[in-house]
Amino acid sequence: MKTPNVDDAIVKSIASDTNVPVEMVLRMYEETWAEYSDGARIVDYLPVLVARRVRDNLRHWGQEIH
Repeated sequence: MKTPNVDDAIVKSIASDTNVPVEMVLRMYEETWAEYSDGARIVDYLPVLVARRVRDNLRHWGQEIH
């Protein structure tokens, strides 16, 4: 079940930029969203912060593999 806050365009962009399957990016995005939104009173910037964290995690993960 997809989180209502997921922006498909952002997920697809991250997947394309990092060469990671959309399903994996979606799962990471949803998990990061849940972590960041837990107890958050202001959520205006969450899409930007979540996308940045997912991208950074995937970049670090990619560097560890190589």
